[in-house]
Amino acid sequence: MKDMKKYAVIVIDMLNDFVTGPIASPRVNHIIEPIKKLCEKARAEGIPVIYANDCHTPDIDKEFKVWGPHAVEGTKGAEIIDELKPAKGDYIIPKKTYSGFYETTLELVLRELGVDTVVITGWQADCCCRHTSADAFFRGFNIIVPRETTDTDTEEGYTGGLAYIEKIYGATICSVNDLF
Repeated sequence: MKDMKKYAVIVIDMLNDFVTGPIASPRVNHIIEPIKKLCEKARAEGIPVIYANDCHTPDIDKEFKVWGPHAVEGTKGAEIIDELKPAKGDYIIPKKTYSGFYETTLELVLRELGVDTVVITGWQADCCCRHTSADAFFRGFNIIVPRETTDTDTEEGYTGGLAYIEKIYGATICSVNDLF
């Protein structure tokens, strides 16, 4: 691709509640190893790895009306799954909405790191990955989505989510192997 020193990998919502908890889907399991592989390669190349994680306030969060209680701050469900635990030097950004950017420090961290391209990975291609991609686009970042590092509850949601991100935000949809 291009100068990967300006890249950052963003891992979205790979939390216990999404993988084994109340809103888990068996479809999430097949993206764990590709994300792990991508993060390991990124770290080896000096590319920052940033986790953007749901972290909801108990009892009052609007998302609970849609999804039920999940990723409540301070609970095991809001923790990153063991298979993808952050390494020393990784960044963890809590988020209250679908987007990793909305009212978080994600943009500040990316700017301080000199990033111009975000590699979006994680759960819900048609929701949290899509909304994070939208906000990345609006802030001038280039977007790459390795297709095997994201999914959603249905095949239709997955393919539709990726197609939307590609068409509307000009994202490059590729394979992890295309990046390195």
